[in-house]
Amino acid sequence: MDPLKDHTIEFTGLKDGQHEFQFVLAQPFFDASGEEEWQGGHVKVDVTLDKSTSLLVAHMKAAGEVKMHCDRCDGPLDFHVEGEQRQIFSLTGGEDTDDDELVSLDDRAHSINLTHYIYECLRLAIPIRHVHAEGQCDPEVEQVLRKLIVEHEPTPDPRWAVLKDLQNKERNS
Repeated sequence: MDPLKDHTIEFTGLKDGQHEFQFVLAQPFFDASGEEEWQGGHVKVDVTLDKSTSLLVAHMKAAGEVKMHCDRCDGPLDFHVEGEQRQIFSLTGGEDTDDDELVSLDDRAHSINLTHYIYECLRLAIPIRHVHAEGQCDPEVEQVLRKLIVEHEPTPDPRWAVLKDLQNKERNS
Protein backbone atom coordinates (compact mmCIF):
# COMPACT_ATOMS: atom_id res chain seq x y z
CA MET A 1 0.00 0.00 0.00
CA ASP A 2 1.32 3.42 -0.93
CA PRO A 3 1.99 5.76 2.00
CA LEU A 4 -0.57 8.50 2.62
CA LYS A 5 0.89 11.80 3.81
CA ASP A 6 -1.82 12.10 6.49
CA HIS A 7 -0.20 9.21 8.39
CA THR A 8 3.24 10.78 8.66
CA ILE A 9 4.67 11.66 12.06
CA GLU A 10 7.58 14.11 12.24
CA PHE A 11 9.57 12.83 15.21
CA THR A 12 12.68 15.01 15.13
CA GLY A 13 11.05 17.88 17.04
CA LEU A 14 9.50 15.60 19.68
CA LYS A 15 10.96 15.27 23.15
CA ASP A 16 11.76 11.83 24.53
CA GLY A 17 8.70 10.21 26.10
CA GLN A 18 5.14 9.40 25.08
CA HIS A 19 3.19 11.28 22.42
CA GLU A 20 -0.42 10.71 21.35
CA PHE A 21 -1.72 10.88 17.77
CA GLN A 22 -5.07 10.04 16.24
CA PHE A 23 -5.87 9.22 12.65
CA VAL A 24 -9.30 8.77 11.09
CA LEU A 25 -9.46 6.32 8.23
CA ALA A 26 -12.08 7.25 5.66
CA GLN A 27 -12.69 6.60 1.96
CA PRO A 28 -9.23 7.77 0.70
CA PHE A 29 -7.52 5.16 2.91
CA PHE A 30 -9.82 2.35 1.77
CA ASP A 31 -9.42 3.35 -1.88
CA ALA A 32 -5.62 3.41 -1.55
CA SER A 33 -5.55 0.03 0.21
CA GLY A 34 -6.31 -1.84 -3.00
CA GLU A 35 -8.50 -4.28 -1.06
CA GLU A 36 -11.45 -5.15 -3.29
CA GLU A 37 -13.48 -6.41 -0.35
CA TRP A 38 -13.22 -3.11 1.54
CA GLN A 39 -15.89 -0.73 0.23
CA GLY A 40 -15.11 2.06 2.70
CA GLY A 41 -15.61 2.71 6.37
CA HIS A 42 -14.81 4.89 9.32
CA VAL A 43 -12.03 3.71 11.65
CA LYS A 44 -10.23 5.68 14.35
CA VAL A 45 -6.61 4.77 15.01
CA ASP A 46 -5.03 5.92 18.26
CA VAL A 47 -1.24 5.89 18.18
CA THR A 48 0.96 6.19 21.24
CA LEU A 49 4.52 6.91 20.20
CA ASP A 50 7.26 6.24 22.77
CA LYS A 51 10.36 8.11 21.71
CA SER A 52 13.83 7.53 23.09
CA THR A 53 17.26 8.40 21.74
CA SER A 54 17.59 5.15 19.77
CA LEU A 55 14.03 3.82 19.35
CA LEU A 56 10.51 4.78 18.41
CA VAL A 57 7.81 2.40 19.59
CA ALA A 58 4.40 2.92 18.01
CA HIS A 59 1.40 1.31 19.72
CA MET A 60 -1.61 1.39 17.38
CA LYS A 61 -5.21 0.70 18.38
CA ALA A 62 -7.84 0.71 15.65
CA ALA A 63 -11.61 0.64 16.19
CA GLY A 64 -14.49 1.35 13.85
CA GLU A 65 -16.56 0.06 10.96
CA VAL A 66 -15.39 -1.32 7.63
CA LYS A 67 -17.93 -1.57 4.82
CA MET A 68 -17.78 -4.83 2.91
CA HIS A 69 -20.05 -7.50 1.47
CA CYS A 70 -21.35 -10.50 3.38
CA ASP A 71 -19.76 -13.73 2.20
CA ARG A 72 -23.04 -15.56 2.68
CA CYS A 73 -25.70 -13.31 1.08
CA ASP A 74 -23.48 -10.72 -0.68
CA GLY A 75 -25.45 -7.94 1.01
CA PRO A 76 -23.82 -4.82 2.44
CA LEU A 77 -22.15 -5.38 5.80
CA ASP A 78 -20.77 -2.82 8.25
CA PHE A 79 -18.16 -4.96 9.98
CA HIS A 80 -17.03 -3.75 13.41
CA VAL A 81 -13.28 -4.06 13.72
CA GLU A 82 -10.89 -3.69 16.65
CA GLY A 83 -7.18 -4.33 16.38
CA GLU A 84 -3.87 -3.57 18.02
CA GLN A 85 -0.33 -3.61 16.75
CA ARG A 86 3.08 -2.54 17.95
CA GLN A 87 5.84 -1.43 15.62
CA ILE A 88 9.39 -0.63 16.71
CA PHE A 89 11.64 1.68 14.70
CA SER A 90 15.38 1.74 15.32
CA LEU A 91 16.94 5.17 14.92
CA THR A 92 20.50 3.85 14.82
CA GLY A 93 20.52 3.13 11.08
CA GLY A 94 21.59 -0.45 11.69
CA GLU A 95 21.20 -3.40 9.41
CA ASP A 96 17.81 -4.78 8.49
CA THR A 97 16.72 -7.70 10.64
CA ASP A 98 14.41 -10.65 10.10
CA ASP A 99 12.20 -9.35 12.89
CA ASP A 100 8.95 -8.00 11.39
CA GLU A 101 8.39 -5.88 14.47
CA LEU A 102 11.69 -3.99 14.17
CA VAL A 103 12.32 -1.58 11.29
CA SER A 104 15.66 0.20 10.93
CA LEU A 105 15.43 3.81 9.85
CA ASP A 106 18.14 5.74 8.07
CA ASP A 107 20.26 8.00 10.30
CA ARG A 108 18.94 11.03 8.42
CA ALA A 109 15.27 10.08 8.81
CA HIS A 110 13.10 12.72 10.44
CA SER A 111 9.64 11.21 10.03
CA ILE A 112 7.83 7.89 9.85
CA ASN A 113 4.80 7.03 7.77
CA LEU A 114 2.42 4.60 9.46
CA THR A 115 0.07 3.89 6.52
CA HIS A 116 1.44 0.40 5.89
CA TYR A 117 1.41 -0.53 9.59
CA ILE A 118 -2.13 0.76 10.05
CA TYR A 119 -3.16 -1.32 7.03
CA GLU A 120 -1.53 -4.40 8.60
CA CYS A 121 -3.33 -3.74 11.88
CA LEU A 122 -6.70 -3.65 10.10
CA ARG A 123 -5.95 -6.60 7.84
CA LEU A 124 -5.06 -8.77 10.83
CA ALA A 125 -8.15 -7.67 12.77
CA ILE A 126 -10.61 -8.71 10.06
CA PRO A 127 -11.36 -12.43 9.89
CA ILE A 128 -11.16 -14.28 6.60
CA ARG A 129 -14.90 -14.89 6.50
CA HIS A 130 -17.25 -11.94 7.04
CA VAL A 131 -20.93 -12.70 7.53
CA HIS A 132 -23.94 -11.00 9.07
CA ALA A 133 -25.03 -11.98 12.55
CA GLU A 134 -27.46 -14.91 12.68
CA GLY A 135 -30.77 -13.95 11.06
CA GLN A 136 -29.50 -10.70 9.51
CA CYS A 137 -28.69 -11.96 6.01
CA ASP A 138 -30.95 -11.15 3.07
CA PRO A 139 -34.13 -13.25 3.63
CA GLU A 140 -34.49 -14.07 -0.08
CA VAL A 141 -30.95 -15.43 -0.26
CA GLU A 142 -31.45 -17.37 2.99
CA GLN A 143 -34.56 -19.00 1.49
CA VAL A 144 -32.65 -20.10 -1.61
CA LEU A 145 -29.75 -21.40 0.50
CA ARG A 146 -32.12 -23.48 2.66
CA LYS A 147 -33.39 -25.20 -0.48
CA LEU A 148 -29.84 -26.11 -1.49
CA ILE A 149 -28.81 -27.64 1.84
CA VAL A 150 -28.28 -31.39 1.59
CA GLU A 151 -29.59 -33.09 4.72
CA HIS A 152 -28.22 -36.63 4.40
CA GLU A 153 -25.06 -38.27 5.56
CA PRO A 154 -22.67 -39.16 2.78
CA THR A 155 -22.15 -42.88 2.34
CA PRO A 156 -18.67 -43.92 3.42
CA ASP A 157 -16.22 -45.17 0.87
CA PRO A 158 -16.33 -49.01 1.00
CA ARG A 159 -12.54 -49.20 0.74
CA TRP A 160 -12.29 -47.91 4.34
CA ALA A 161 -14.36 -50.84 5.58
CA VAL A 162 -12.03 -53.31 3.82
CA LEU A 163 -8.98 -51.61 5.35
CA LYS A 164 -10.58 -51.71 8.80
CA ASP A 165 -11.24 -55.46 8.40
CA LEU A 166 -7.58 -56.00 7.46
CA GLN A 167 -6.47 -54.03 10.49
CA ASN A 168 -8.73 -56.08 12.79
CA LYS A 169 -7.39 -59.34 11.32
CA GLU A 170 -3.79 -58.25 12.01
CA ARG A 171 -4.63 -57.39 15.62
CA ASN A 172 -6.34 -60.75 16.19
CA SER A 173 -3.42 -62.71 14.68
